Amino acid sequence: MSTAEDLSRRRGGRDARRALRSRAIPMDEAAVRPGMTGGQYKPLKDSDLPRIHDAALKLLETVGLGSAIPSCVEAMSAHGCWVNDKGRLCIPRSLVEDTIAKAARNFILPARNPQHDMEPSGKRVYFGTAGAAVHIVEPATKEYRESLLVDLYDAARIVDNCEHIHFYQRPLTARDMITGHDLDINTMYACLAGTQKHVGTSMVDPAHVNECLEMLHVIAGGEDKWRARPFVSQSNCFVVPPLKFAEDACRCLEAAARGGMPVLLLSAAQAGATSPAALAGTVVQAVAECLAGLVYINCIVPGALAIWGPWPFVSDLRTGAMSGGSGEQALITSGCAQMGHYYDLTVGSAAGMCDSKMPDMQAGYEKGVTAGISAMTGINLLYESAGMHASLLGFCLESLLIDNDMLGSINRNVRGIEVTEDSLSVEVIAETCINGPGHYLGSEQTLTLMQKDYVYPSISNRMSPKEWAEAGKPDIVERAAARKREILSTYYPDYIPREIDNILRAKHNIKLPRQVMEPGDPRWAK
Repeated sequence: MSTAEDLSRRRGGRDARRALRSRAIPMDEAAVRPGMTGGQYKPLKDSDLPRIHDAALKLLETVGLGSAIPSCVEAMSAHGCWVNDKGRLCIPRSLVEDTIAKAARNFILPARNPQHDMEPSGKRVYFGTAGAAVHIVEPATKEYRESLLVDLYDAARIVDNCEHIHFYQRPLTARDMITGHDLDINTMYACLAGTQKHVGTSMVDPAHVNECLEMLHVIAGGEDKWRARPFVSQSNCFVVPPLKFAEDACRCLEAAARGGMPVLLLSAAQAGATSPAALAGTVVQAVAECLAGLVYINCIVPGALAIWGPWPFVSDLRTGAMSGGSGEQALITSGCAQMGHYYDLTVGSAAGMCDSKMPDMQAGYEKGVTAGISAMTGINLLYESAGMHASLLGFCLESLLIDNDMLGSINRNVRGIEVTEDSLSVEVIAETCINGPGHYLGSEQTLTLMQKDYVYPSISNRMSPKEWAEAGKPDIVERAAARKREILSTYYPDYIPREIDNILRAKHNIKLPRQVMEPGDPRWAK
């Protein structure tokens, strides 16, 4: 065979494989999908779990929590809690254990499109965004600028196009919203305008919670339809570590629970600062605080949908600064996930943020270590897993797309290796060695498994050095920037139809201009 014929044959085989790889296949046959089952990584020994549990219950019963609001004291005292001589609300061990036994389990977190519904139970893993970044990272200029409401909408549209980001919790604070009211109402609106995936947000006043619920009833088509499929959850920092209730957040928690909104019970201490430097002690404190929240919300609304959310962070003990990209971050997140599995609760925590200021090599290894290890525990909801920089101070739209590729690879590791008679491949190996061409590139098994066992990146570069040079030496951030611009200049989902939008804008102070929600947005004009 001539060299030209050989090259032609190889190119033809490569083209055929590319065509197979790009064809659409059903989600249940894909190499990875939302809710893959993890649990392979366990930094805590089985014998450690009851010890942490006992330590947490001892703290709740003997130390208690400070600054409980009157409605919290009333609801929890009716179930056996008491205020000690230090003014701290103490919780008996028996109530904690009864609450754990009766807490909501195996529930669905709905999305507006049922295709994106999540079942965060057992050790099923879902990846999402989160955070309250005050800056947008602009890699092209290496600048940080204030984050705006339109950035929140743009990020939602990008997430809507990211296969491996399964839910969208607001990742930034819109600095152009002057009042807390405008921030709460418009944050939720911008998220819902840009994605049909499950949305998480937060509120600072119970009146804002109730107004958001009114809006959700309109969007859902009625309160009954909202309560049947609550597609927005509230992220609630009900506790100020160590072991003190956050009064305004507690009022919002009560309003959300009564309104049928799922609540993320979030404790966000920082090891060495607001929780012990000992990693085990940080896990104990986070467990105690989140168990207190679980008791609290179930005293308000028995069986309330609650995501158990121990979110401890790490300090760089040389400076006291947060270090979200550290190996210790992966450890404490994973330890908290194990405790959630110990209780058989839906557990959510944070990993995947980085300390690097830009999407660079440091960002890559920090995100890969923290998100990869944490996901392998089987954590149900992994927040802040995409887009976050500068220890949560910066958020990058390009990084959403880069991190989407990373999360696909991580999810493939979560899935693991299935060993079956077919996958052992004895007959395939024998046929290839004895009768075949000596390689597996064109075998039926290879072609069948191209999409079913393998994940392919969208932004990352797998060219040979020669191909890369001929293509102009593309950089991953440049490729992400081009894809970002493509999405934002062409993708305008009609998730809040005009007739619904008119109703919302007539009654609520919606700040996101219609102009940026429709083709012709001048920001992306060439």
